[in-house]
Amino acid sequence: MAATRDGAPAPSAPDPGLYGPSSVTWQCHGDPIMWIAGVRALYLQALHPRAVRGVMENSDFHADAWGRLLRTADFVGTLTYGTTEAAERAGARVRRIHRTLYATDPATGERFPVDDPELLLWVHCAQIDSFLHVLRRSGVPLTAVQADRYVDENRVNARLVGLDPARVPAGTAALAAYFEEVRPRLAAGPDARAVDAFLRNPPTPALLVPGRNLLWRPVAALAYGSLPGYAHRLYGRTPPPTPVITRRLRLTGTLLRSIPAGLRWQLPPGHILKRCAAWAPGAAPRRTHCVHQRPYWTGRGGRRTEHDNGGGFKTWRSPD
Repeated sequence: MAATRDGAPAPSAPDPGLYGPSSVTWQCHGDPIMWIAGVRALYLQALHPRAVRGVMENSDFHADAWGRLLRTADFVGTLTYGTTEAAERAGARVRRIHRTLYATDPATGERFPVDDPELLLWVHCAQIDSFLHVLRRSGVPLTAVQADRYVDENRVNARLVGLDPARVPAGTAALAAYFEEVRPRLAAGPDARAVDAFLRNPPTPALLVPGRNLLWRPVAALAYGSLPGYAHRLYGRTPPPTPVITRRLRLTGTLLRSIPAGLRWQLPPGHILKRCAAWAPGAAPRRTHCVHQRPYWTGRGGRRTEHDNGGGFKTWRSPD
C-alpha cells in the first residue's frame, strides 16, 4: 500500500470486482429495463427442452417464481457490482448446487446433469442476448463496438457458472451464430408452454389480482413481444407488430428511467447503490455513460497493471 506525505498509509483503491465502473456491463446492468429483459430471458430459456426440464424438476418455479426472479437478479447484481470475493463466492455456490442436480429428458427418458455444458451455455446465451436486445431496443445508446464488448465482458459470468470462457461467444456475431446453430434443438413442449402460461397469468391472491393485471401482464406481454420471430413461431402466439413493441419498450424505458436512481436502487437486489458509494459519483451507472473512457483505477505516477478477470478480456487495476 502506498503512503501519504506524512507517512500514514494511503487509502487503497476500492476493489472494482470483476467488471468495474468503466465496463459496459457496470453501466448497463443498473438500467431498470433489465427487469423486462430478465422475463424475456425466461421465455427464451424455456424453449430448450432439457434446460427447462432441469428447472421444472429441481425448483419450486410455480410456487416461487417471483423469488426465483429476485434470486437471479441478486446473482447478476453480485457478479456485476460485488467485490471480486463476493462474485467468486456466489459462482462457487451456484456450481456446487448444480453439481448435485439431475433431470430426465422428456423425449428420451435419459437422465442428465443440470450442469451439462450445453445447457449452461444455452442459459447464458439466452440471458446475455435478452439483456443486450432489450437494453438497445429500449433506447440505451450502445454502439456495435460496445455491444461486442458487453458480450465479451460477460464471459466471466459464464466462467462463474462452470463454463470454459474460450467456448463462449465473445461478440455479437458469434452470439448470433450460436443461436443459428442451436435453433433446430429448440421446441415449445409442455414445459415451455407451462412457463408461458405461468408468466402470462401467475397465481395471485385475490386482493392482488388487480395489481397483477395492471402491472405484471403488460410487463410479461412486452417481454414476450420482444422475442425473436422463431420463438413466436414455436410458442404459437402472435405478438404485436415489431414497431409497436419497439415503441412500447422505448416508452417503458423512458418512464422507468425517470424514477430517481436513489429510489430505484433501494429496491432488491440493492447492490448498485452500495457499490457506487465506494466510488466517485461518476461511477454511478447512467444511460449515456457506456463508453470505456478511462481505466478502472490509475495508481500513483500513472502506473497501471493489467488484470485478466477470467473471462478473457483485460481490465486495469492499481498496483498492489
